[in-house]
Amino acid sequence: MHNPLLEKPSAAHGAYPFDTVKPEHFIPALETAMASARLALESYKVNPTGDFQQVIVEKNDVTEQVDYVAGIFFNLHSAQCTEELEKISPQISEMLTKFGNDIALDPVIFSKIKACYDTRFEQDLSSEELMIIEKTYKSFVRSGALLADSEKQRMRELDEKLAKLTLTFSQNVLKATNEYLLEITDKSELNGLPDSFMEASAELAEKKGKQGSWCISLDAPMIIPVLTYAKNRDLRKKVFLANSSKAFNDKYDNQENLKEILKLRTERAKILGFNTHADYVLEERMAMSPKKVMDFLEELFIKAKPHAEKEIDKLKKLANEVDGLAELQRYDSAYYSEILKKHELDFDDEMLRPYFKLENVVDGIFKVANKLYGINFKEVFNIPKYHEDVRTFEVYDDETNSFVGLFYTDFFPRETKRGGAWMSGIKEQGMYQGKVERPHIMIVCNFTKPTKTKPSLLTLDEVFTLFHEFGHALHGLLSKCKYRDLSGTNVYWDFVELPSQMMENWVLEKDCLDLFAVHFETGEKIPADLVAKIKASGKFLEGLATLRQLSFATLDMAYHMTDPSLITDVTEFESKITDKTSLFPKIKGTNLSTAFSHIFSGGYSAGYYSYKWAEVLDADAFEFFQQSGVFNKEVAKKFRTYILEKGGTQHPMELYKQFRGQEPDVGALLRRAGLH
Repeated sequence: MHNPLLEKPSAAHGAYPFDTVKPEHFIPALETAMASARLALESYKVNPTGDFQQVIVEKNDVTEQVDYVAGIFFNLHSAQCTEELEKISPQISEMLTKFGNDIALDPVIFSKIKACYDTRFEQDLSSEELMIIEKTYKSFVRSGALLADSEKQRMRELDEKLAKLTLTFSQNVLKATNEYLLEITDKSELNGLPDSFMEASAELAEKKGKQGSWCISLDAPMIIPVLTYAKNRDLRKKVFLANSSKAFNDKYDNQENLKEILKLRTERAKILGFNTHADYVLEERMAMSPKKVMDFLEELFIKAKPHAEKEIDKLKKLANEVDGLAELQRYDSAYYSEILKKHELDFDDEMLRPYFKLENVVDGIFKVANKLYGINFKEVFNIPKYHEDVRTFEVYDDETNSFVGLFYTDFFPRETKRGGAWMSGIKEQGMYQGKVERPHIMIVCNFTKPTKTKPSLLTLDEVFTLFHEFGHALHGLLSKCKYRDLSGTNVYWDFVELPSQMMENWVLEKDCLDLFAVHFETGEKIPADLVAKIKASGKFLEGLATLRQLSFATLDMAYHMTDPSLITDVTEFESKITDKTSLFPKIKGTNLSTAFSHIFSGGYSAGYYSYKWAEVLDADAFEFFQQSGVFNKEVAKKFRTYILEKGGTQHPMELYKQFRGQEPDVGALLRRAGLH
């Protein structure tokens, strides 16, 4: 059978053959790639040479084809997961886990890695080569290379079970999300909702064969307007409950999966000599220890809580005055926050939407990248795509006129795409078979879709999301490393959010908004007074927003610091941990944990705190820009040179100090948020 996964890509820049790959290609391609790799590994193992080139570089070459096939599969599994792909995903996951463990737990391979590591200072190596040796050695140790044979066997079992469980967790959340559909037949139940929502929900109803009705799904572009604008409190409650009880006490219930994941992660950590999974994870993070994370979260909590309490008192008072509401519930929060924003700042998101046509925002973000880093984005139509919504761009450097990389965008929700937003290194920058190649980077989001009469008009939050993911994309695109394992976003997890959160700062700057924020019908530039209100909104209800993030981060840490045998009731455990950071009554039948994909299937276990950690870095870094002008070329060049280009070639704190000239100041975050 012809298999495009086993052929050299023929498209421009060696782009992935998304247009010709079919689900039935993956397992045969992986089997072939793994068989070739195993043969090559046997030769690798008998070669007595122990120098860097043979031990590190050639080992990476051996697994390149396997990595290539896996990369295509997992990109599709997240963004275009058909039933056929979902069906084979457990087998793919099992094959890859076994293959990875066969390498990581092979004593001969490890002995070569260890010999190279032990003699690294005698080999006249560059700092990047030293870093890749150290990272490779540590990854083997953290995978169990120093364990006894019986413990290695148990590690294999644990890793295979965890791969299946985390995949099942993710699939359950997607299925629960896709299965929900609320039909509304009485238009008056939708009072207060904007025209854009009404049109989108009518189109969804038509698509679902329910003409003359309005339908609501659990996609973010539908949930958020309901919670923010619907006057019908029962509707807000119904949608909130549905969204907050995904994969909880239903046929996709994730409670037992969650508990088993925690149990296996803890056992794995203990085998490796760590007290908890959090200790294991944080050994390779800037924060270094659970105590440092908890102290950091507590410091922010102490600052944020008094502000949050004042803010919720305002909301309660307003809800009582406007609607005679006796008790403010969580599903009321966004609705009355929006009314309060109108009262205090005299604007709301719907006033902004006409100025945020998606195509204009994308064009604007490209202009920002050009002003800061001198790069250009040119849309091209000869790159294979996996869906018609995908757009592709070639990126070039102005100064050298050299090719920087390929950039893909995929912006609208669909049933085959998981929720949220993410950046993916389809092909990471670095060495392939002895040649350093440029990256292929993708950002995937779930934004407001265009309707029959209107283009995609983004909310302010969606604009922030686009800038955030684009920041990750720049980290991948501008990387200038030799080795893939250190390039782009292959950095400590609590450093990886710096470039993304850094980009969000420009959304609040007039000089940036003036580049793209024009009315989609009149072409009128966004008025200066509206820009000032957007700027002011950056601190609006920031105390409550901070407590919400701290709630997620604290729950994550608690799950991964606690003896899992003590977590018998998921709802009870979640309530106990989040009580401290929640100012709303607990609503029966809801559960955050069973759909907390970030930590149970998305790589953020004992790492959710990194969003707030990186906020300290980005607030401090942006103050540096503000001192010289937000488009200052010299500061931008420093940020590009020391943060965006270096990847994980040095410790992140050293890179940050080379950029900033000092360690980050937590006060910068508090000043920006108005919490000092």
